[in-house]
This record gives sequence, C-alpha cells and structure tokens, in this order.
Amino acid sequence: MMMGVEGKIVIGSLKGNVYGVGKDLVAAVLESAGFKVVDLGVDVSPEAFVDSAVEEKADVIAISISTDESIPLLKGVMEILRKRNLRNAIKVVVGGKAVSEKTRKEYGVDAYARDARDCVKKIQALLARA
Repeated sequence: MMMGVEGKIVIGSLKGNVYGVGKDLVAAVLESAGFKVVDLGVDVSPEAFVDSAVEEKADVIAISISTDESIPLLKGVMEILRKRNLRNAIKVVVGGKAVSEKTRKEYGVDAYARDARDCVKKIQALLARA
C-alpha cells in the first residue's frame, strides 16, 4: 500500500439508488486505507454530491450506481463540476453493478472501480497525479 497519499473523499449512492451495502463496504475499506471519508448515504442528488465535496474540501467524489435509471444523473455531477470550475480540483470515481469502464468513458469520469480494493488503488493513483 502506498503511504503518504492522503485525501478526503465524499461517497454516496446516486439518486434512485436506495441500497447502500456496497457503498458502505467501499467507505470502510477507504477509511482503513487512511482516507478521510464523508458518507452522504443513499439517494444523493448530483447537486448534493458537489455541494458536499466543496463544503468538505474533498479531493474525490465516489459515486455508487447500482440501477441503470440513475446512470444519466452522472452527467449532472460532471456538468455541475465544470460549471463551477471544479473539474480539475475534484476527481470523480464511479462503481457499482450498473456501471463499467464504458460508462466512465461516456461521461468523462476520472476512474471506474470494480470493487472496494480497486477503488482504493484508483483513488491513490488519482491523488498521486494531482
């Protein structure tokens, strides 16, 4: 494990997602890897993700998406970040059974994580580059 990469992560399940088991597991693994984690819970709007990230001075927004209907809302998160000129300051990672590497590319997200351990690796890599 890489040491010295500290970061603050806002995590939540995107609007329309009411189950948080996967997200809770990822949050716990991120915390054990040394990250500060702010868990927004489930059914979180794009605005709430960005507002919380700004308020918390987070480096990364981690979004869990387990229902196909919620995927288009990812566009909202990315657009709000761009409108507020935060796109370079705040990285976005997605995970969950409804998303893939294809989703990441389609929406211009920084990273896609297959599972909790992969999420830690992807965030470490993003923050090391920042």
